[in-house]
Amino acid sequence: MLKAFDHQSHTTDFIVDKPRCLITSDPGTGKTRSVIDAFNKIKQSNSKMLVLAPLSILEASWGDDIKKFAPDLTFAFSYAKNRQAAFDEDVDIVITNHDAVKWLVKNIPVLKNFNMLCIDEFTAFKNKDSQRSKAMLKVAKHFDRRVAMSGTPNSNTITDIWHPTLLVDDGQRLGTRFFAFREAVCKSTYNGFGNVWSEKDDAQLTVAAALGDINIRYELEECLDMPDHSVSYRYVTLPKALMTQYQTLMDDSVLYTGTTTVNAINAGVLVRKLLQVCTGSVYDSEGNTETLHKARYELVLDLVKERKHSIVAFNWRHERDQLTALADAQKVSYAVIDGDTPGERRTDIVKQFQAGQITTLFCHPQSAGHGLTLTRATTTIWCSPTYNAEHFQQFNRRIYRAGQTQKTETILIAAKNTWETDVYEKLETKLNRMEELLNVLIKIRSAA
Repeated sequence: MLKAFDHQSHTTDFIVDKPRCLITSDPGTGKTRSVIDAFNKIKQSNSKMLVLAPLSILEASWGDDIKKFAPDLTFAFSYAKNRQAAFDEDVDIVITNHDAVKWLVKNIPVLKNFNMLCIDEFTAFKNKDSQRSKAMLKVAKHFDRRVAMSGTPNSNTITDIWHPTLLVDDGQRLGTRFFAFREAVCKSTYNGFGNVWSEKDDAQLTVAAALGDINIRYELEECLDMPDHSVSYRYVTLPKALMTQYQTLMDDSVLYTGTTTVNAINAGVLVRKLLQVCTGSVYDSEGNTETLHKARYELVLDLVKERKHSIVAFNWRHERDQLTALADAQKVSYAVIDGDTPGERRTDIVKQFQAGQITTLFCHPQSAGHGLTLTRATTTIWCSPTYNAEHFQQFNRRIYRAGQTQKTETILIAAKNTWETDVYEKLETKLNRMEELLNVLIKIRSAA
């Protein structure tokens, strides 16, 4: 069996010593193994662990890691089709998806012999008002030991970390009232349309100090000697007719393409529609697509064919369809991971890709952005930008993680003179603010 890295062993000991804890180490540092090893250490007869994780990594990450690092432990996967049967099995660990909490809260007796809860990618529960988060709060109270982990704990705003922390410590550190917490760490200003909240200057230090005793974090680069990584842009030029449509939509919030009319009812919708136009297609109110430009997809396929193994992020269905059509025509070996890909199929795809049997993966970042190891690839290509900083960082870490031995690159594709470059810059700003909090957490932990 492979020996755990020092940072993994330290994390395991931390989990054993702290019945309630947060793990915010970088994506790719091997947090899953630390949790498995910790449970193996504290496990007693008839005690079980419940793992809640993104659907895409139940088998490809958790199942494979248990087999590899703790083959003596037994486990079962709980899907919608076999929910009750999986919990009835005589196993050490039950692994299920985040939305299972809505079933669990109605079937609390199935948790009778469980004493440890692991919430993988706890940002799934950052919205305190969602049904899933409300159910999770009720379920969590039935566990003595609670571990929650994410490498991107506050990718959008510092308030993202409030509800996940409440799930772990019942409000001991950040309080039980969200609005009181927000008032303490944020300030409200009027921007002409309404009040917006922004972080106070000392917000990150305040939060980091409060969480210092239950949080452990390691940066990937401090744990492992990682090969060099580079980030570059590739630009496409929108044809004159499409650029005119882009400008019309930006000025008037309405676009008539000749066959369909596209309306943008507010600023958020407008930006989304503008980004769709950049990708060459627009959706009408009924969800129909009209393709206006394909140069972006031709560029992606050119980049893919110049490299041995790549992963490509797409944000819209029409992007997937254009990419796969071109790959078929040019006989590029590929597979797709998105919301339509069954869990079992995702596991097979990852194994085939890592074995070199597939050269390219076309992925929606929400479906393939957590937990998967795709280190056979050396290139991550963003067909178009996403506004979600968590998806952006997590997907980029599929290839830049433990096990990578080659130089890697991230390629960002953008249309010249459009909002796309601004979106990429906005992502960097969000990630920089997240890194500021994480760096403070490291300093506080080191000084303890």
